[in-house]
Amino acid sequence: MSSKEIKATLKNAREAIRNKEYKEALKHCKAVLKQDKNNYNAWVFIGVAATELDQPDQAKTAYKKATELDPDQLLAWQGLQNLTEKNNTSDNRHELSGVYQKLMELYESSEKQKWHEVCLKLIDLYQQEKKYPEAAKTWNRLIQLKQQDGADKQELHQLWKKMIQLFGDKAANEDNETQQLLITAFENVLSSLDKIPSDNHQKLSTDYIKFLSKLPHESDKLKLTCETLIAQYPKSSSLLEVLAGHFMQTDCCSEEAFQCYTRLNKMEPINGLGLIGQGIKNMQEQKYEEAAKNLTEGLKHARSTVIAWLYLAEIQFRMHRYEETISSCRQGLKWLEKSVHDGNRYQKPKLQFLQAEALVKSGDANNADIAFGILEQLPNNEPAQLATKGQAYLNKGQMEQASKISTDLTRSHSDLAESWELQGLIDYKQKNYIQAELSFRKALKINEDCGEYYYYLGRTYWFMGEEMRKDKTKTATHLLKAAKLDTYNGKTFCYLGHYYRDVVQDKSRARGCYKKAFDLNNSDEEAGAAAVDLSVELGDMETALVILRIVTDQSSAGAAKWAWLRRGLYYLRVNQNSQAVADLQAALRADPIDSNCWECLGEAYLSRGGYTAALKAFTKANELNPNAVYNIYKIALIKQILGKYADAVAEYTQIIQKSENYVPALKGLGECYLMMSRKALNDYLDGRALDSAEQALQYLASAVQYRPDVSCLWKLIGDTCTTLHVLSPAKVNVEVHFVLFAQIEKTNVHTLNKSELLSLGGRCYVRALALMSTSANLWCDLGVNYYRQAQYLAAHHNTGEENTVHELLEKSLQCLKKSVMLNSKNHQYWNALGVVASCKGIENYALAQHSFIKSVQVEQNNVVAWTNLGATYLKNENVELAHEAFKVAQSLEPSYVMCWIGQALIAEAIGSYETMDLFRHTTELGVNTEGAKGYAHWVCATLQDKSNRNSELYKYNIVQMNAISAAQIVMSKYTERIRTDPIAFTMLGYLNEYLNLKKQAAEAYRRAVTLLQNAKDNEKLPLARRNWARALCTAGHYQESIQAYVSNSLTEFDDLTGIALAYFKKGQFPESAKAYEKALSIAHTEKEKAHILIALAMIEIKSNRMDNAKTLLFKCSMLKEPSVESLQALCALGLLKKDTTLTTAALNELFKHWDKIASTYETSLLSSGMFSLQSNSLAVQRQASKAVHSNPADPALWTLLCRVVPQHTPQKAEGGVVAGNVAQILSSHHSKNALLFSAVNQIAAGKHAAIDKNNNALKTIQKTIHLYPDDPTVWASLMAALHMEKTFSHLNGKHSKLTASEELFAAAITSKIKTEKIMPPFYLQSLENWSLQQAATGLKEMGRHSDAEAFCTKVLERYPDHPAVFLLLRQVQCEQLLLSHQQLPDTVLEELKKAVMSNFTSITAWHWLAEIYKSQGLMVAAEMCYRQGLQLSSQQGDTSGKLSSLLRLALLALSLSTVKLQNHRWTSLVKEATNEAQKICFCPLAGLFQALLQFIVKMGARETRRLLERVVYQPGYTESIATVARWYLLRHLWAKNDDTLIEVLLQNAKMKGDSRVEKLYQKLNESS
Repeated sequence: MSSKEIKATLKNAREAIRNKEYKEALKHCKAVLKQDKNNYNAWVFIGVAATELDQPDQAKTAYKKATELDPDQLLAWQGLQNLTEKNNTSDNRHELSGVYQKLMELYESSEKQKWHEVCLKLIDLYQQEKKYPEAAKTWNRLIQLKQQDGADKQELHQLWKKMIQLFGDKAANEDNETQQLLITAFENVLSSLDKIPSDNHQKLSTDYIKFLSKLPHESDKLKLTCETLIAQYPKSSSLLEVLAGHFMQTDCCSEEAFQCYTRLNKMEPINGLGLIGQGIKNMQEQKYEEAAKNLTEGLKHARSTVIAWLYLAEIQFRMHRYEETISSCRQGLKWLEKSVHDGNRYQKPKLQFLQAEALVKSGDANNADIAFGILEQLPNNEPAQLATKGQAYLNKGQMEQASKISTDLTRSHSDLAESWELQGLIDYKQKNYIQAELSFRKALKINEDCGEYYYYLGRTYWFMGEEMRKDKTKTATHLLKAAKLDTYNGKTFCYLGHYYRDVVQDKSRARGCYKKAFDLNNSDEEAGAAAVDLSVELGDMETALVILRIVTDQSSAGAAKWAWLRRGLYYLRVNQNSQAVADLQAALRADPIDSNCWECLGEAYLSRGGYTAALKAFTKANELNPNAVYNIYKIALIKQILGKYADAVAEYTQIIQKSENYVPALKGLGECYLMMSRKALNDYLDGRALDSAEQALQYLASAVQYRPDVSCLWKLIGDTCTTLHVLSPAKVNVEVHFVLFAQIEKTNVHTLNKSELLSLGGRCYVRALALMSTSANLWCDLGVNYYRQAQYLAAHHNTGEENTVHELLEKSLQCLKKSVMLNSKNHQYWNALGVVASCKGIENYALAQHSFIKSVQVEQNNVVAWTNLGATYLKNENVELAHEAFKVAQSLEPSYVMCWIGQALIAEAIGSYETMDLFRHTTELGVNTEGAKGYAHWVCATLQDKSNRNSELYKYNIVQMNAISAAQIVMSKYTERIRTDPIAFTMLGYLNEYLNLKKQAAEAYRRAVTLLQNAKDNEKLPLARRNWARALCTAGHYQESIQAYVSNSLTEFDDLTGIALAYFKKGQFPESAKAYEKALSIAHTEKEKAHILIALAMIEIKSNRMDNAKTLLFKCSMLKEPSVESLQALCALGLLKKDTTLTTAALNELFKHWDKIASTYETSLLSSGMFSLQSNSLAVQRQASKAVHSNPADPALWTLLCRVVPQHTPQKAEGGVVAGNVAQILSSHHSKNALLFSAVNQIAAGKHAAIDKNNNALKTIQKTIHLYPDDPTVWASLMAALHMEKTFSHLNGKHSKLTASEELFAAAITSKIKTEKIMPPFYLQSLENWSLQQAATGLKEMGRHSDAEAFCTKVLERYPDHPAVFLLLRQVQCEQLLLSHQQLPDTVLEELKKAVMSNFTSITAWHWLAEIYKSQGLMVAAEMCYRQGLQLSSQQGDTSGKLSSLLRLALLALSLSTVKLQNHRWTSLVKEATNEAQKICFCPLAGLFQALLQFIVKMGARETRRLLERVVYQPGYTESIATVARWYLLRHLWAKNDDTLIEVLLQNAKMKGDSRVEKLYQKLNESS
């Protein structure tokens, strides 16, 4: 290609680029380059086209190639500029600066404007890359070019100003050339201003000097410029700030600098640098307080001034504020790191060393480690630094290292005071005071003006030898010298305080020294505590509180324990308890293990009334200091206050064990036992009250033995003796220590009766009055004691003691008058006076009324006085006033029982129907003798009236309010205290009879008989004997009952019937019949005659003369008023003889007198028995259910229902459980039978522990065992429940956790049967037989055949004629033979048949024999055995046995139907047996057998599916039965290819958790 063609091609490329056909352009250019590789234009065009095609790398290469070919051509450089600007990456920016420089070079001579533009871009690029020197130089070049071009002054001014704006903040850290360029720029800007001075000039000047202040090497120029500018602008504070900063940086303390600071302060009082400068000036003048204040304030405004932090740290160090020094040094070092001023660098070692010194001087061992690190950083290992390091070692307790440094320093730098200071401190630490004195004196020779050395020397003298201790003048001299030279050392003043306090004993001056020490160092606990303590001693509480407030305000709750503790104690003294608690808690946060603090906190809580918190505090104090008796005493005292007397006694006893003569603990024990005695008396626990009182007297006697001069101890003894006045004299027999008797012969103890005890109480009150004769309380107590003595003598007096009683009452009256004279403002004294004035023997009712009214006037809320006033009015038969007084008392305190008794007595007097309610309310409020006897009287009277049983009043007062139990409880307590009231014992016996408490009733009646015999009350004695005899008979003591009856004349009807019953119970039937016949002859009513005839019939039945009994009962029913009881007896007789006709007739006749039947239970029981006799099990259950629905509130009927369900309708056993639960809820009297029958129902329903851990048969039986451990029936039920649990575990392949042995249970039942006297003998025999059989069966079923065989053999040895056990023995032996899988010989089979024949009536025996025949293949023989069992169950009316026989027969036939399908007899037998089973009750198993038979006969029939689906889907079928049906249904549906129903069946199986069906479905799928 020729040159012409190349030009044409390039022209085409240019046209293509112009038309934006860049790929075409590239083709043209590449064609050119093939001919001319160095064609400049072609490379440029390629760069342009590649750029537009977004191919930056190709474009860049092309442009670079073009610039290499012709570096002076602009096109390629311009293209490269555009490309790099477009792709702004870090690499491109680096190349871009070179491009800009080349372009500036090419533009410089030709195109000034473009050069200027490129120059600005280059400067901007340098700034982006932070190349400030290059940017500044380029800008300077720009200005120079402008100057060459003749730019005007204003344009140049703007350029210089712009340069300052751009680089003024960055040039301080750059090279000197850049800084000089900026200085030149500032100077040119300032010189080019038109108006000087001006605001613009001032601003630029300020910027200029600030810039110069950042350049340490320009300090001279800075100072000169500042002086010049200050002259121009004398009111500019910013210029003064810069100059002040300059003086500070150069550490200049000249007058000129101080004048600068002063001018700045005057111009701006809060200027930071001005304040710092003023602080420096004050520091030079040794005004350290003002200097520290100025520097601290100044640093708030100028925190980056490092030199100021250094000055502040030095001042704080000189003032011994080491913590503040450390903080200031740290702040200075922090700002030093941020500083860019080179002048600050030399201050770093000073700050570090000063910080290290402060850390060492603080004396903290932890700070010493920090000091080591700082000293290691210091560049020079100077002697002062070594001395500081030595002191740091000393603080750490590292004496060896410290001594080594000291030795080196004293050798090499003996002229250095710090060397001897260190040596002196080491000697002082080692208590080598003489050497320490020498070392400190050498230090003082070198530095005579060091106050700290004088302090060290004075302190050394303080601890020096004995002589120096006696003469402390040297100490005082040196300490005073130290205080004069160093007024800021608080320790000096602290030791001066010690001197004045301990040596001179000038507390005022000592307090002044301590306060000075504290003012200098608020953290000095020793000085602060001493100042506070001395201020308190001097009575200056204000000063003490000021000191404490300063410390507590500055410290947190975890510090300054001494201050918090002392302030807390102050608040405790002035009764500001809440504040005391807060301060003492703060003290404890500082030291949680200080027992004294905990003790003080406990006192504060106690004063505030926070007994629980106080108890915890004293308990903690006791844990920390177990030897402190006071803490234990306080713990006991608080527990006593809280009413925890038993715990308090334990604590007091602990004190006595440590210190037996600690009187407060002995007194506390006496008080606790006294309070326990009173509490027991209130609860009618008289024996406990007597024991507690005896203990109280024992400890109080010990206390007065040590301190007979304490009146309160004698008073407590008197209180204890008087407290027991309510007890029966027969009970009071108290042992009292000899110290309480003024006798010559002193035995250890004296035994006192009630009279002597009350007399002792009076003497103790007299002894207390001898010590405190003006105590109104003691006079009142003595008067009450005399009154109690008079009461006792009046109730138990002998002839001739009337004068003594009157004398005691007069003494009591005079004592109480004396107490009222001493203190007429105490309502209790007036009340006691009124009680004595109104008592029998005084009967001064006017005085009594006056006293009670005065008591009410003194204390209006006085329920006791109002009640006593009401009693006074009632005694004087003023009922209305009495009622009003009692009503006021009730309104004041509704829970006070005595006012309610008063109202009850008024109601009784006027014949109100509310009387019984009022007496009952008194017993609910608390036990009281008057209320108890009144309520029991009304309850007994109501019970004796048999005509009101159905009235609403009876139901409410007796039944609903549980009156019998309540009355029995209060009367038990009444008779326990008052043992001389035969009427009370009679009522108690009557109530016990109602509650079926037979032994207690007999005992109560016996006590009544004894009291009446002693009183020779022949009128009431026969009735009491009759009651006693009746109770003895009821309790089973028949012989004693007969003897009691014989004691009477036996002429009364009740006596004759009673003794007849006793004879009957004892088995003496002829004697019983004679007594009944005699009673019949004197019977007055038809009802009495009917009852006697029934009793005679029962005697005939017992004598096995049934016809005679029947005749008597018919005779009874033929009376004018037929007896319901006789009809019930006839019905029972019919059941006993299994006479359905007689039973039905008697029941029908009984129903005619339904309105006369008192209890539905007996009739329902007889009706159920009749249905049972008819083998109608469902009717038995329905009859019981019907009775429950008719009388749902009768627990006996619910118990009956619970009883019949498991026996007659076991499929409804869950309902039986519910019935048992209801019976328990309704009445506790039926709880035993209800629990037992509930457990039997749970067994019948299969409620084992795996179903419900908390509600199952075993749990219920265990509960019953705990309640009734002597009942053999319960133990038999437990045996059955355990057998069920073990069977379940065995069937599920689990190891049972129940390890109880069947033999043990059988033995336990046998032993319980031997001691049982109430249950019928035939029932007990049956129970024992069952337990023995169950034990053997349990062993056999658990696989323990050898144990079962041994058990049976052992039983047969004891009971040879026991066919059931003999059969079990044969069963065990046979099972062992069957396990060998051998055919049994005919002889064995014959022997087994004989064993079964010996138990011919046993259905289970025939079933077992059938199973044996089945195992031997004798199916017909097995069928005959099942049929025999079916026949027996029908004869016995055993529904369960009948159902079991039918199902077993059906199962036998079903198993044979699969083998012998051609024999239709077995198929018919299955249908027949299952149909009969279904007739008895709903039987799921029978339904399953019918479905399986249909499956065998015709698997694919629709009837097969219907029967199987009924078992699977209908409710009522157990899951185990449904699982089998589900398995066969799946086979049926698979054969029918019914996928829809298969899916439904599989969903049902999944929902029920039946995995067998799912596995079968998988196998069927695999096989297909």
